[in-house]
Formats: sequence, C-alpha cells, structure tokens
Amino acid sequence: MQTGGPGFVFLYMTSRVTIVGPGLLGGSLALALKARTGAHVTVWARRAESVAQVEARGCADAATSDLTEAVRKADTVVLCTPVGTMPALCQQMNTTLPSGALVVDVGSVKAPVVNDLTPLFTAPTQFVGCHPMAGSEQTGLAAARVDLFEGAVCIVTPQISTPPTAVTNAEAFWQSVGCTTRRLDPQVHDEVVAWISHFPHLLAAALVQTVAEQLPAAFDFCGPGFRDTTRVAGGPPDMWTEILAENRAAVRTAIDGLIEKLRGLSTLLADAPSAERDSLMNQLLSQAKAQRDRLRLPKTPSDV
Repeated sequence: MQTGGPGFVFLYMTSRVTIVGPGLLGGSLALALKARTGAHVTVWARRAESVAQVEARGCADAATSDLTEAVRKADTVVLCTPVGTMPALCQQMNTTLPSGALVVDVGSVKAPVVNDLTPLFTAPTQFVGCHPMAGSEQTGLAAARVDLFEGAVCIVTPQISTPPTAVTNAEAFWQSVGCTTRRLDPQVHDEVVAWISHFPHLLAAALVQTVAEQLPAAFDFCGPGFRDTTRVAGGPPDMWTEILAENRAAVRTAIDGLIEKLRGLSTLLADAPSAERDSLMNQLLSQAKAQRDRLRLPKTPSDV
C-alpha cells in the first residue's frame, strides 16, 4: 500500500474534466472541482432531462447528451456510471478522446472493471481504476454535495503494467477534491471492500427483512440504534444488486465468516448464566468497542 500524504506535490493539474454520469458522485465531483480547482467541467448525461438538471444546478460549465462531443477536449474523464455500462461508453468515447487523456472511474468493484477497461485504451491514453469511499444512501444529482469527498479515502487500483505517471496523476486528481489516496491491487481491493462495504450493506438489508418477517410490529418502536445500524439498507437496490453480483465470491466469504461468529455467540447465549459466560461476552464487546473507537471516521458517510 502507498499513500499520498502531507507534502505531496501535484504533478498533474487537470484543466478540462468530463464527468460521465451526473448522479450523486458525478454531481458532487462536479461541484468539488468547480469549488476547489480552475478546471473546466463538462457533464455527460444519457437523457435530456438529466442534462437540464445539471444546467439548472449550475454545477458544470457545459452539459450534453453527446458523449463524443463531451470528451473531445478532455484531459481527464471520470466514469460515474454503473460498472456494467462502462465498456460500451469507453468504446464510444475512444473515437474522439484526445491522445494522452487520463480516464478514471468511481466503481465499487475493481478487478472486473480494470480487466475490462484497461485494454480499451492505447498509450499514451491511460485508464486507472479508482474507488472513492464516499457516498450515502441518497441518490441522484439532487443529493450531490460539494464536500462529499473531503476527508474520504480514494483507493487507486493500478495493474503492474500501469505506468507510474498515470497512477500519480490519478492520485493527484482525487487529492485535488479533498481525498487522501491509497493503492491496492484490484483483487485485494475487492476483498477489502467486501468486508467493509458490500457485506455490511447486505447485512443491513437482511436485518431489516428479518425483522419484517419475524416481528413487523417491532418497527413501531425503532430507536436510533436500529436506524443507524440499517441506514445503508436505504441505498438504491439496482446499484447494489450489480455490486453484489460483481463481487459475489468475496461477499460470500464474508457471510461465511459472520455465520461462524454468530454460531459461537448463539452457543454462548445458550449456556446457563455464569461468571465465565458473562466474562466471555464482555471480552467480545470490549474488543469490538476498542476496534470501533479506533476507526478513522470521515466527515461524511462512506458507504460504497
């Protein structure tokens, strides 16, 4: 792992950025770029209604539904669409994308994205997989915030063959909107986020569904603990269905790990009350609290 810390020198200053997809992340990125850099920002949206929303929000210098026109003068392109749509969009933009441009993405799964997109670009144009750990259960341009990326970690996932300059440029880009950066192998990234993002989302959804099936009247008495624990279950189902399908092997490993832990806890609670049982439970809760207290918590939710 490597990180860009204090004193990091920006070797890459983008002047024209095209954001492909004006949702929560794309819209927030446009706002952050306009507030923090002097870059000219163009936003591409598939539908005319979305283009009109970008124009009404005033978060970009230009908005269009013509992808080839949107990237024609870009030195940086950021893919903020579902990962399944990215290959076709990259093939389309390749017809007019300037030679030497940097292409990055915000996808929550990296190994398949990096494997699919890297071969589509010819040097000196480069693709570098990226995953800013910033988001919320809210969706769409209306939920975009200028400070969404401040203090967030952006994981950069180069391949061994990715030129070092392209990696450094990608890191500098994300740092320019307030992120800190870390590097991970794409496959390692997917294993890590399965545990800290993808599986927790599925767990929250499963908890809500279990209560709904077993004792729905309990929802009338929910306090902040249940709401906080299950907040991420309010995320967009279509997006999360795709994420969980793309990273299903790593998520299954996480599920199996928790099942083993829960079985142990169930056995512990089945024992008759005793000082030993209470000591073991207290030890688990104390260790969990200590780990949770050491977490580096960002200013904004980081869910995907």
